[in-house]
Amino acid sequence: MKKSDGKSSLERVKEALAAAKKYEAYNIFTKLNEKKALARAVEIDRRIAAGEEVGRLAGVPYALKDNFSDPDDLTMASVEMLKNYHAPVTATAVKRIEDEGAIMIGWTNMDAFAHGASTENSVFGVTLNSRDKTRVSGGSSGGSAVAVALDIVPFALGSDTGGSIRQPASYNGVFGMKPTFGAVSRYGVVAMASSTDTVGCLAQTAEDTRLVMSIMAGEDEKDHTTLPDFFDQPVETSKLRVGVIGDFMGEGVDTEVVGAVKDYIKKLEKAGHEVAEVSLPILKYALAVYYIVVPAEISSNLSRYDGIRYGYRAKDAKTLGEIYGRSRDEGFMPENKRRIMIGNFVLSSGFFDAYYLKAQKVRTLIIKAYEEAFEKYDVLVCPVAPGPAFKVGEHDDDILKLYLEDVMTTPPSLAGLPALAAPAGETKSGLTVGVQLIGPRGSDARLLQLAAEIEGAK
Repeated sequence: MKKSDGKSSLERVKEALAAAKKYEAYNIFTKLNEKKALARAVEIDRRIAAGEEVGRLAGVPYALKDNFSDPDDLTMASVEMLKNYHAPVTATAVKRIEDEGAIMIGWTNMDAFAHGASTENSVFGVTLNSRDKTRVSGGSSGGSAVAVALDIVPFALGSDTGGSIRQPASYNGVFGMKPTFGAVSRYGVVAMASSTDTVGCLAQTAEDTRLVMSIMAGEDEKDHTTLPDFFDQPVETSKLRVGVIGDFMGEGVDTEVVGAVKDYIKKLEKAGHEVAEVSLPILKYALAVYYIVVPAEISSNLSRYDGIRYGYRAKDAKTLGEIYGRSRDEGFMPENKRRIMIGNFVLSSGFFDAYYLKAQKVRTLIIKAYEEAFEKYDVLVCPVAPGPAFKVGEHDDDILKLYLEDVMTTPPSLAGLPALAAPAGETKSGLTVGVQLIGPRGSDARLLQLAAEIEGAK
């Protein structure tokens, strides 16, 4: 983090807010936290001057994805359904970050309820790519990725269910970490799919990513899926066995993406690591499994939004049926409705065994395939996405092509594995390309240390 520049917390926050306003055309933030951020900066500076303990992130500005709960303001998840929602709790990840002195300057735009791969599916409109404003930022953590890429903040929090941190990180040339499932508490984060949701961050360097993840990680009594913190454990990366997933380096993958990943692999070899190609043919089924299992969980999680308990309620609805029907119709975005319908279908009587149960069996085979691969390799490598950032609106007429953007990020999510997106290079037109480092469960720190070692290599 840039803390050795001699600037006060107030100066850093003012600069971050000014940058956020400068890049307003990118539609990065749903709302700025200006008044509270400035007041917090003054308080942090007072504590520093008084010699008080202020934490490892004292005075560092950061951005927060719009689906993290904060009772001091709205938690909107970039959807009409929650546009006036005041959460009653603070997300554990947010509390831990702010306990270390970080200052949140604003909430970042995202795909509504985190459903999407482009941040086009937001009630606030699309967030534009940091390199090319005719292209998407990626999703669903697109706003967070662009905030970091444009140097507004050194890090931003995000959530990753099937690639929502890694893909926008790749599209904008920053680091993006999806941790081992359960490494970071999800308490206070608007739920998407309960068996694959993870909390991570996007940052400008691998070391900054490690620091933020180590602060957020660890057990939480409010989330019983959490694991002990393993980010600060010493790791050995002197000579690793690296497996390149050949299934994701051939047909259907942009040649410039393959070239950038191969350049990254050369750096791994130059650093002394053993590299070999590995075949995991079962992974070709992961996307189909993901778009059965995840919509099923989405349909269940979104059933709570009925216009009665909390969230949007349709005006002038006269009957209970109208309250339910119109509130959900007006409150959800098209992609939310699409996933609810798919989820209800695969869980319905007569189709549960044919789709949902079969998908879960294939998911188990994917997990076993990874386990077998990790008996031979310490780290697996592949692209983050088949191509660089695509044009805004390019997939509007073919939603399946949009879903295919997740083909390389969904397999680790289904298996609960840690996966890190690291910058690998650029295309001839200046678009960024990311490489994905995947490890066994609990190997998050090793992935980050490896990425840090390669980061400055030539």
